[in-house]
Amino acid sequence: MAGNTSEFKAESFQSIYRRACKRKGGEKVLEAMLQAPLSKTETEAIPDNRFLAAMTKQVFKSGFVWRVIEQKWPDFETVFFGFNVDKVLLMPDEMLEQKSSDKRIVRNYKKVMTVRDNAMMIKDVAMEHGSFGKFVAGFDKDNITELWTFLKKRGARLGGNTGPYMLRALGIDTFLFSRDVEDYLRKNEIVDGGLTSKKSLSAANAAFAQWHEESGRSLQEISAIVAYSWGTNNQVA
Repeated sequence: MAGNTSEFKAESFQSIYRRACKRKGGEKVLEAMLQAPLSKTETEAIPDNRFLAAMTKQVFKSGFVWRVIEQKWPDFETVFFGFNVDKVLLMPDEMLEQKSSDKRIVRNYKKVMTVRDNAMMIKDVAMEHGSFGKFVAGFDKDNITELWTFLKKRGARLGGNTGPYMLRALGIDTFLFSRDVEDYLRKNEIVDGGLTSKKSLSAANAAFAQWHEESGRSLQEISAIVAYSWGTNNQVA
């Protein structure tokens, strides 16, 4: 049964890898397409302001033209003080409202308000763990979706794919529910129903943890290989 991690065993990684090699023109070609994520030490060293910047960028990209956000991003950095967490937290509602009318950025009041909300989350976590990076680095291959859930519950507009894509944008090791990966997981009955339900997240995480155990590869590499072995391969994996 999909999602029953005590009974279900995913397809072997070697089978997936061989199929990806065949589809992409051989092992050498496939390996050249893969990228390694940051190490735990490198993740710990990511400054809190870069987490806030990455969260903000993904929130604004969601449902919008990504190219526009990229073009305006230097102005986002200026408008929000380089995403300095302490400075953002000092911004009163009136200032945030003014910034939501600033033509240099995308004028969306609700999304602008998430900047301070997510700054508060980062500050709270950093006070407990030393930095947000140290907190994030504490999640392993077998519980990375627990970090996704934390971001959804404690953050602002970081649910769905927004949180995981934010992590990937920073180089933090995680798999993604790209179109091809999701299709693979569903067609192979690893997940069913709501993709972000606790049951589906647990089942998907268990499959990726199994593939990591078999291969020793990062979740990021495995995610790409699964996608390259399946579907149209037209999205980040």
